[in-house]
Amino acid sequence: MKQVVQNYKNGELALLDVPVPGCKPGGVLVRTAYSLISTGTELMKVSEAGMSMVGKARSRPDQVAKVMQSVATNGVPATYRKVMGKLDSYTPLGYSLCGVVEQVGAGVDDVKVGDLVACAGNEHALHAELNWVPKNLYAPVPDGLAPRHAAFGTVGSIAMQGVRQGEPHLGEVALVIGLGLIGQLVVQLLTASGVRVVGADPDPARCELAERLGAAACGDPASAAVEAAVAGLTDGHGVDQVYLAAGGGSNQPVELAARLCRDRGRVVDIGKCRLDLPWNAYYEKELDVRFSRSYGPGRYDPEYELEGRDYPIGYVRWTERRNLACFLDLLARGRVDVAPLVSHIADFDDAVETYRRLKDGELKAVTVLFRYPGPAGHPAEAAAPEVAVPAVRRGGRSAPAGPAATPVRLAFVGAGNYATSMLLPHLAHRDGVELSTVVTTTALSAANAKRKFGFAGATTDLDAVLGDKAVDAVFVVTRHSSHAELTRKALLAGKTVFVEKPLALTEDELAGLLAAVEESGNDRVQVGFNRRFAPLLQEARKRFGARTGPASLRYLVNAGRLQHGSWYLQQGTEGSRFAGEGGHFIDTASWLLDADPVSVYAVAPSGNEDLQVVLRYPDGSTATISYVTTGAPGFPKETLDLVADGKVLRLDDFVRASVYADGRGAPKRWVSSRLPRARDKGQSAELAAFVRAVRTGGPMPVPLESLVATTAATLAVRTGLADGAPVTLAGPR
Repeated sequence: MKQVVQNYKNGELALLDVPVPGCKPGGVLVRTAYSLISTGTELMKVSEAGMSMVGKARSRPDQVAKVMQSVATNGVPATYRKVMGKLDSYTPLGYSLCGVVEQVGAGVDDVKVGDLVACAGNEHALHAELNWVPKNLYAPVPDGLAPRHAAFGTVGSIAMQGVRQGEPHLGEVALVIGLGLIGQLVVQLLTASGVRVVGADPDPARCELAERLGAAACGDPASAAVEAAVAGLTDGHGVDQVYLAAGGGSNQPVELAARLCRDRGRVVDIGKCRLDLPWNAYYEKELDVRFSRSYGPGRYDPEYELEGRDYPIGYVRWTERRNLACFLDLLARGRVDVAPLVSHIADFDDAVETYRRLKDGELKAVTVLFRYPGPAGHPAEAAAPEVAVPAVRRGGRSAPAGPAATPVRLAFVGAGNYATSMLLPHLAHRDGVELSTVVTTTALSAANAKRKFGFAGATTDLDAVLGDKAVDAVFVVTRHSSHAELTRKALLAGKTVFVEKPLALTEDELAGLLAAVEESGNDRVQVGFNRRFAPLLQEARKRFGARTGPASLRYLVNAGRLQHGSWYLQQGTEGSRFAGEGGHFIDTASWLLDADPVSVYAVAPSGNEDLQVVLRYPDGSTATISYVTTGAPGFPKETLDLVADGKVLRLDDFVRASVYADGRGAPKRWVSSRLPRARDKGQSAELAAFVRAVRTGGPMPVPLESLVATTAATLAVRTGLADGAPVTLAGPR
């Protein structure tokens, strides 16, 4: 299928061939009839992409701050790869469309194949022939409403949410500053609510259009016409509400709002304009400044948007989906008219040229629609707990074949940020490795990975890859909740598997995975516990040497707080944060102590995610992992001390390592000479070991028993926290 994409690094626009997205549970696959170009939001994004690197940085200072923090945490090379990987990727455009349901995912019962729906979302309602849309981001189109008009659903919801924030009442007077697409819709919604409207925009054509659509008067904000109209309609008191629907860097809209708003009036920001509030003006009138967050309640909440968890109507009357349905109803009943807003309808095949004409100013438009080909394009117009470590049993079917042919053919399931910044750069140019196929649920991420890393193919069909006998090994680099099931399927298909941590999120998942090992006889699995492969830590362990007595290990993980909206926060589906990454630190401790833990004790202060995890080992050694989120962001992320037999090993964030000894038969001190920019957490060495095992048919880099023991210990942390007691890891049964 085809999709409009843009490379944010160089600004290139393209109509790209990408795989058809999969139809996941909780949503529908929609074939697009019409999609809408927002000449404000989208053209701003297109213009930003054409800026220099300095210009991009100036326009997004929030992202610059994140980059600097990443440099402090991960070092310059890893941060550079991450940033360049994001910039030099195709990003999607579009967020408002109407189309026909082509496939219905599990758990969806409110629409059927062939139904017409309006869809929203800058990750789901894209300029593409097919889109997967979750349940709360689509709404059925009422009978008789033309698809080209239903394509306005998302922008209509944005305007409606802004109007709701203003709380208009019958007989009030409102000022709408900015009469682009959103401003024109706000004018109509206010008029339908019994509010008299004054509009302000420097474009006379837009002012004339707004007056035709119901505004009492409109004019250039720099002229006296707007102020005179407000004075006449309000007896000089000023408007009850002001809606800022303008964009750009001028502070004039904010100043005009203060001048023309009545005492204790309401100012609602809908657009993206400069907001340097003149303090005296806003203070003296005690103006109520409000922000309108996109389509309404539910926006940016992954549980609502992706998992389909609706808000009870008694508590949240107007969610983003209810706003979408309400706007479609107003369109169908003729209370809002979008036909005059359609300046141009372009064939989808002409998408790139259409964007060029808009950007260059050759095409003047309030709204442009893309019309998609095919008959589907015009449907309406046509106890003290003891946890057993599961035993690893191999048997059943024959194990997979031994050595792989050269080159080793690898498939990737998932191509997110970690895969593209930390794994694929080490594999793309490795001798004897062929990147065969990349599998994703979203079409564009697969296309990006194929282009950047040289995959031979890209698809959304996992079964086709698992059934491909030419694929020697499968990498599972998806969200945590899918790791165990995808690994289980790949093992049953006879593939060697590299799965990013965690291996499993529950005891049942771990048991199911081991059942697949027993059934297939295939134990060829590696979990991405890369720290044991870090060259600096390997050298420090060698310098530390063998030990004769018990050891004491302390591991401080200064994890820091997650950004709002991170999928790591979706604990209901993705497990706790420690369940997701705690295996890294348990595996490192167990490797340094050369044993698997026999008990786990975990405590957590109330009110935050900080954890203290104490692991006990068979020879009496202990490892304490302090996993904290409340530390200073400038402090190193990982520091480790190992003490035994009069020796101390010290690791400082994979930048510097030291070994101190008592001087008897060993140097008194060894200190690494690594520099901060050379932080290496072992991914390259880990991947080399994995590829070597696949090629030769030799043992996996880490025994399966160790991977299972680490996973069981990680899961036991949750049990220990719930019961407030140590958890004994009883060993295989």
